[in-house]
Amino acid sequence: MFSGIYKDKRVLVTGHTGFKGSWLTAWLLKLGANVIGLSKDIPTQPSMFEELDLEKKIKHIHSDIRDLDVMCRVINEEKPDFVFHLAAQAIVSTSYDDPVGTMSTNVIGTMNLLEALRVSEHPCVAVFITSDKCYDNVEWVWGYRETDSLGGKDVYSGSKAGAELVIKSYLHSFYQDDHPVRLVIGRAGNVIGGGDWAKDRIVVDCIQAWHEGRSVEIRSPQSTRPWQHVLEPLSGYLALANVAARQQNLHGEAFNFGPRAEQNRTVIELLTDLGRCWGFENTDQAYQVTANIPFHEAGLLKLNCDKALFHLKWEPNLEYVETIRLVGNWYTSYYSKSKDMFKLTLEQIGAYEDMAKDRNRVWSCD
Repeated sequence: MFSGIYKDKRVLVTGHTGFKGSWLTAWLLKLGANVIGLSKDIPTQPSMFEELDLEKKIKHIHSDIRDLDVMCRVINEEKPDFVFHLAAQAIVSTSYDDPVGTMSTNVIGTMNLLEALRVSEHPCVAVFITSDKCYDNVEWVWGYRETDSLGGKDVYSGSKAGAELVIKSYLHSFYQDDHPVRLVIGRAGNVIGGGDWAKDRIVVDCIQAWHEGRSVEIRSPQSTRPWQHVLEPLSGYLALANVAARQQNLHGEAFNFGPRAEQNRTVIELLTDLGRCWGFENTDQAYQVTANIPFHEAGLLKLNCDKALFHLKWEPNLEYVETIRLVGNWYTSYYSKSKDMFKLTLEQIGAYEDMAKDRNRVWSCD
């Protein structure tokens, strides 16, 4: 898998205690990597990081990416072969409550990692994960490409665009010529998957309500989203680092990782399908529509992933029904206490890898 490039390598994951970070950490462990994680806290309760007992399986560093001295010390002492920078304030609603914290974490935190890598000069590939929200959303219906304008009409989006500008300025100021560090950027939208307990997310709200015996209130039942399993962008990030380590021409490049257009489903469709996985015989019991707010379709930000297909041979791996099955099985297993969740997570990753090989995904090659 991924040409075996991660086996026995030292890999630093910032934000490893979060939802995506926990999945990435588990996958890297399965690939044989020695993982170092850096994060300032456990962001949710429950926590996938804690449920998988990942702290005992990696080197866990409790610190804030806004502390430059710590970042420099970690890079200097750990000397990672790969860095995946996921640490961020990632909740849009929180950015309205704490705009300064959002900006400082997402922009200054990114700059601190760039500075630490710059002064260390230890050879490595660093993947900076931003967001599809970094684009200046002018509400067109086709997918945004990596060359489209960055921007942001809200604090969260602005923080992601700001992080990208910092990366670009450091790239051109310090990471040219013979600098041993290669920088690449991964952009992806919202994802779903087992182990997510972040606030203001429809799947999380559903699972928590159903576990408590409640139905879910829906205000925009016909809203559509490009539902994407968390393993899809993670496979892109891992493929990106693998290819960037081998091809100098990708240094400084950004790549989109998103689902196919046919992955779009309404909220009602998603809840109906998840409800069946949960065990509802009558899915009308799973939710109640409290309003029917029209959804502004042009506001759906889509990504064009042709660049990733061309340079990385990466493409999405899962069908919608497979995504729902993975999500539903993870949560039902967790709440039924029927399985070891670390083992189940590795089984789901293994199933995802097997599907990629069966479908001849180039990035899955050994």
